[in-house]
Amino acid sequence: MAEIEVIRGDITALAVDAIVNAANSSLLGGGGVDGAIHRAAGPELLKECAGLAPCPAGEAKLTGGYGLPARYVIHTVGPVWYGGKRNEPELLASCYRNSLVLAEAAGVQSIAFPNISTGVYGYPKDRAAAAAVAAVRETLPRTPGIGRVIFVCFDRENYLLYQELLA
Repeated sequence: MAEIEVIRGDITALAVDAIVNAANSSLLGGGGVDGAIHRAAGPELLKECAGLAPCPAGEAKLTGGYGLPARYVIHTVGPVWYGGKRNEPELLASCYRNSLVLAEAAGVQSIAFPNISTGVYGYPKDRAAAAAVAAVRETLPRTPGIGRVIFVCFDRENYLLYQELLA
């Protein structure tokens, strides 16, 4: 079974096979982690993404990493939080499942996830963390080539939530 860990830091600085981008459906960059990934990767990422859009919530698309230490970027679109009334839990879990399946198909052995949907999309951090950990644990047996999963938290609150869930 893969090693699962949590760190607090900058996902764009990690030397892993793939980082996951909490993207919007246009895949053309935005704020938060999405904007940071696009800035760090350079204009080639934007060009590749333009040919892949749109990406519906819960799905994932693979691109090169370009200027990033990571070889690949997996773009996934998390749900906007509407109080859980619009299938948000299933869509969020699908982000993690589909990212892992896509990573496995690309030969990825190490992957880093940000906190999907917890920024401007408003998903409650505690619910998002629980959904993320559950979806990853559920999917890893079907993606045996992946040996390391890292949850990368930018803020202390998310970091503490993931630490507790993974303890």
